[in-house]
Amino acid sequence: MATTTFMARRRRSNAIFLGLSIAAALFGLVFLVIILAALLYNGLAGLRPAVFLEMTPPPGSAGGLLNAIVGSLIMTLIGVAVGTPLGMLAGTYMAEYGRYSKLTVVVRFINDILLSAPSIIIGLFVYEVLVAPLGHFSAFAGAVALAFIVVPIVARTTEDMLLLVPNPLREAAAAMGLPRAYVITKVAYKAAQAGIVTGVLLAVARVSGETAPLLFTALNNQFFSANLNGPMASLPTVIFQFALSPYKDWQSLAWTGALLITVTVLLLSIVARALGTPRTSK
Repeated sequence: MATTTFMARRRRSNAIFLGLSIAAALFGLVFLVIILAALLYNGLAGLRPAVFLEMTPPPGSAGGLLNAIVGSLIMTLIGVAVGTPLGMLAGTYMAEYGRYSKLTVVVRFINDILLSAPSIIIGLFVYEVLVAPLGHFSAFAGAVALAFIVVPIVARTTEDMLLLVPNPLREAAAAMGLPRAYVITKVAYKAAQAGIVTGVLLAVARVSGETAPLLFTALNNQFFSANLNGPMASLPTVIFQFALSPYKDWQSLAWTGALLITVTVLLLSIVARALGTPRTSK
């Protein structure tokens, strides 16, 4: 009798908590659908070829987002190109060379701090280190700020993926006389390749929508510029500026830019998820 009462109480508790979990999930999904619906409704209304072919306009004029899109691509590519090798080297050291060393504990702790640090703090740091001493904003400073965001993501992903590689693979390669560097690059990297690429794609998705670091480093530029030593437009900063403006044409471009970033991040997340999904052989 006591056992039956206990099981009934457990089933009631399970049903209650399951219902609360489903309600919380639905609550979040409802707001997510509302946000996406508003984004699609307002973003698609302003989506036209001129968005990709014309520069950001002055108030009351027609224009597009070409300079902002190109600026975002330039700074994102430089930031990823700088941050990815540094992150991979740090992750490789923690997983392969210094797995049990005290230095690894320190590096991992610092990496976790960078991983959870607000991006505006990184922007302020780069401002003090690069922008203030040089006396002007620059796209190079913006790319450095984005690289600081990329490094901890890639480092953590690289370390985690390399730790998942079975040690017998390394031992078999070492038994054949391969140096440790070759064991890592030819065996461990090959086995963890999909996971590392997934981490890089997630880092790209993260930095492509960052606004705060760029406001303190690259600032903005209404005109087209590929000069890394001067202010450069970027899609997140243009969205921030146009969304706060009282002009309807600027607000329409802000919605369209937000839609472009959302679609880009969504595609990168889908590719990352596809690469990270294990494939079962038939």
